[in-house]
Amino acid sequence: MATKTQSEIPVGMERIYRRFERWRKSHRGRLPIPAPLWAAAAEVAREHGLFRTAKTLRLEHNKLKRMVASAKPAVRRAPAPPAGFLELVAPAGPGLTECVIEVEGPRGKMRIQWKGTTAPDLAGLSRALWESA
Repeated sequence: MATKTQSEIPVGMERIYRRFERWRKSHRGRLPIPAPLWAAAAEVAREHGLFRTAKTLRLEHNKLKRMVASAKPAVRRAPAPPAGFLELVAPAGPGLTECVIEVEGPRGKMRIQWKGTTAPDLAGLSRALWESA
């Protein structure tokens, strides 16, 4: 059977497609497909669908369906919490300005409260103080 052209293979399936092609070229006859290849195919099928995966990788649809059903779903890790928190409080009105910046990181918390007629670049100041410590 002829290999598929690059444009016929979905983007997320290229790597597993190449693995199957290498395995097929290195084995003659009707040997069973190794379990790691089936597991990789099942993982790809969850993303691209059973029919499309079975057709592209030239696999038996029903066996792939059983492999997808029996395989444990990939554990998705929760996204990492933000490295810090920055709160900027807008001034209340004309006259005296006030700004509060709170920074929280792995080394602790820092709060800068500025009251005055001009507000300097407190974000840059707090970053400089935080990183130099």
